[in-house]
Amino acid sequence: MSTGLIIALIVIAAVVVIIAAAMTLRARGPRRGPSLKRRFGPEYDRAVARHDGDAKAAERELTERVHRHGDLRERALEPAQRERYEARWTAAQERFVDSPREAVAEADRLLAELAGARGFPDGGQYEEQLAALSVHHAPHVDGYRRVHRAAHLRAEDARDGGTGTEDMREAMVAARALFEELIRPARHDGGAGRHEDRRHEDRHRRAGLNGGRKAATTRGGHMPWAINRRQAKES
Repeated sequence: MSTGLIIALIVIAAVVVIIAAAMTLRARGPRRGPSLKRRFGPEYDRAVARHDGDAKAAERELTERVHRHGDLRERALEPAQRERYEARWTAAQERFVDSPREAVAEADRLLAELAGARGFPDGGQYEEQLAALSVHHAPHVDGYRRVHRAAHLRAEDARDGGTGTEDMREAMVAARALFEELIRPARHDGGAGRHEDRRHEDRHRRAGLNGGRKAATTRGGHMPWAINRRQAKES
């Protein structure tokens, strides 16, 4: 084989390697942003806004969240635990009519305890708990953020244009979505978990949850929604 042919083969091989490397980098590069957007949804946009529009910085933050919490395995709740949490949430909703601020504070505590029971960081580490929840329940985690903010706002701040009764009502409604996610049996619980999941969804349908309208209470079942604009009073 001539020297010229050997050189040509070496050049061709080098070009192939360079093209393959470029294609690999190109394939990896653009995918991170879209994949994070799909995983985090509105949380992606919030992270970008928090970083003043710097998408790269936001993606680094979200990627770090996935690295820290992506392998978290949610613990199953015992049926008795689930019923206690449901009863407490129902009571908080009913309490909102006369004491919205106290109801919001209870909802905040309840979500922190429930998340801890499911295996997320302890509620005393709110920011870390919220970050972990955003990795696994991104579509609904802002409800927890809103109810936590409302629960920790001083009454005088609310009167000065902060969180009023309607804002607290909306925070409770948003937080309920995360509560529903956390109270539902984990997907990896196996056959018993799937059976309990179906029972839970049946109770949910029987309770007639429909947003702002009041639903009937079922024994051991789900939450009547007693919060509406006309009944709630500022506490």
